[in-house]
Amino acid sequence: MEYHKINSIYKRDEKTKDFTNEFSLPEFEYLKDNTWEFTEKIDGTNVRIIWENRELRFGGKTDNAQMPMKLLEKLQTIFTKEKLQSVFPEPEGKIILYGEGFGASIQSGGKYIRDGVDFILFDVLIDRWWLNRESIEDIAKKLNLKIVKIIGEGTLDEAVEITKEGFNSEFGDFIAEGIVLRPKVQLFSRKGDRIITKVKYKDFKRGDKR
Repeated sequence: MEYHKINSIYKRDEKTKDFTNEFSLPEFEYLKDNTWEFTEKIDGTNVRIIWENRELRFGGKTDNAQMPMKLLEKLQTIFTKEKLQSVFPEPEGKIILYGEGFGASIQSGGKYIRDGVDFILFDVLIDRWWLNRESIEDIAKKLNLKIVKIIGEGTLDEAVEITKEGFNSEFGDFIAEGIVLRPKVQLFSRKGDRIITKVKYKDFKRGDKR
């Protein structure tokens, strides 16, 4: 299963591409003053680690996406059948670990790692169940994986202000790409889509007036 699209908080003007004052989804407007969990958004490439019927596969954002060879080689050192078997000893259907491949020559990843690449976990899906943060952290610990850092919690407006001002990445003395936000309690739309959104620092350097 490919990772779902994450909508920005606000809609964009079709001509200027700047944010408008309108929320991109009605659910965001309804939940704007609730408590959301903020994690750092990493500038890299989407990676899927697929464990099914004791078989291990690696995928990108889509089934046709090309993965940089250096990243694939790195993933093969991080994830092995033996490792995954030790954490998931019994067949549990399809298990997908979603993360970001980042580092040199991947997007602007040289600021994270100048001379190498790595993987950082941000989500786990077991069959149709998205795991909560506590369970994701447990899997990351058992597999010795990096996991996206929780940088705080608050309302959507607070997340926008934090991102607009800019904050340092956990990886060094540079401005983080942005924030990914999930409600403190996982929620889904009427269509069954996850309630999740994002906001990027660069969006406010384009001339957006929000």
